[in-house]
Amino acid sequence: QVQLVESGGGLVQPGGSLRVSCAVSGIISGVYVMDWYRQAPGKQREFVAELTTDGKPKLVSSVKGRFAISRDNTKNTLYLQMNSLRPEDTAVYYCHLWTTDGMDYWGKGTLVTVSP
Repeated sequence: QVQLVESGGGLVQPGGSLRVSCAVSGIISGVYVMDWYRQAPGKQREFVAELTTDGKPKLVSSVKGRFAISRDNTKNTLYLQMNSLRPEDTAVYYCHLWTTDGMDYWGKGTLVTVSP
């Protein structure tokens, strides 16, 4: 069974940086894509960043130039480097993996709070 476990969340001041990680375990069949979503208090979950099947990053416009997504295949870990954080980036950040044959997995999330 595939499991995703996020870590690295915490409290950071505006303008600061944080890196969240997603460790993947289990056997994944076929082609898969990993991405990050977030859910702010009282809001719907939204897409943040993705590594496409050909390894190219895709980011929502609100984080372009500030966030970067990467993956270390040797550690089976997905990262989201977040710089120049703003209070509106406060959210629970979720790791998501989906396969081209229809499987879909979510982590339980890690809380990022941006506050003075």
